[in-house]
Amino acid sequence: MYDLIIIGAGPAGLSAAVYGRRAGLNLIVIEQTPMGGGQVVDTYEVDNYLGMPGINGFELAEKFHSHAEGLGAVFKSGRVTAVRNEGDIKVAETADGTVFESRTLILAGGAEHAKLSVPGEAEFRGQGVSYCATCDGAFFKKRDVAVVGGGDVAVEDAVYLARFCRKVYLIHRRDSLRAAKSLQEKLFSCENAEVIWNSTLQKIYGADLVEGICIRTKGEDTDRELAVDGVFIAVGMRPNTEIYRGTVDCDENGYLIAGEDCATSVPGIFAAGDIRTKALRQIVTAVSDGACAVSSAEKYLIS
Repeated sequence: MYDLIIIGAGPAGLSAAVYGRRAGLNLIVIEQTPMGGGQVVDTYEVDNYLGMPGINGFELAEKFHSHAEGLGAVFKSGRVTAVRNEGDIKVAETADGTVFESRTLILAGGAEHAKLSVPGEAEFRGQGVSYCATCDGAFFKKRDVAVVGGGDVAVEDAVYLARFCRKVYLIHRRDSLRAAKSLQEKLFSCENAEVIWNSTLQKIYGADLVEGICIRTKGEDTDRELAVDGVFIAVGMRPNTEIYRGTVDCDENGYLIAGEDCATSVPGIFAAGDIRTKALRQIVTAVSDGACAVSSAEKYLIS
C-alpha cells in the first residue's frame, strides 16, 4: 500500500515525485515509456525554463528524472489501463495485469498536440516544426513562419509571432476563422500577417531544418510552395484522459476538472500538468502543478 501513486513521468509527475519524496511519502511513479519526460523530450531547445536557457529538451528531462530518482522515487514502466476509486483506497492497473494500491493518486499523463500527419511533420519536429509558439517563437525572430489552424490558439499564435517575425502566414482550410472576433481583429491589423484561405498543408520540406512548405488551395489541382523557416501547428490538443472518464469529472474538451490545488471531483485523486483544466500549458506550470498536487495530497492524507 503506497501513500501516493503518480501516473505519468513528464515535468508534472517528476516534480510531484520530488516533492513527494521530500515529504517522506512512500510513492511510485508509473510511466508508459522507460525514460518518461513527456513532450519536453521532443523539444530541441528549451529557452524559457528559469535558470536553464537554451537547454536541450532531452537533457532537461534527464535532469528532472535524475533528481526524482536521487531522492528515492521508485519508477515502474507500464501502461495504466484502469483507475478505480474504492473509497480510502485508489487502484491503478497496468496492461500486464499488475495492480497497485495507494491512499492517493496524482494523474499527470499530460496531453498530446493534434497532428496533421503530413510528410515532413514528424521528421522536422524540433527542427522547425513546433506545436507551441510561446515555447519556440523566439527562435524565429526576423524570419518567415507559417501557422496552421483557425481557432483561438492558432490566431493567438499568429498575432504573437507577428511581433518579431518578418512574415507570418496563417493557413486555414476554410473561408472564415473560428477564433473570437477580437482575436481576428488583432490578426487583421498585423501588417506582416497574411491569411491563406481554403488551403491545407500538404508537405513540409527541407534539409536539416525546415526550408518550406507545400499547400493546396481548394479548387486547385497543383500545390503552391512557400519558403518558411518555421511551421507552427495549432489544430488542437488531446488530453490523455480516456481511462479516467467516468471516474473523475472532465470538461467538454476532456480535460480533468481541477483548480490550482489540483483537486479533482474525487477526494484523494489529483490532476497535475497539461491533463487538467488551466489557462497556460508550459513546462514551468506543469512543474508548479506537481508541487501543488503533493501539497494537496499531504493535506488529504492527514485529514
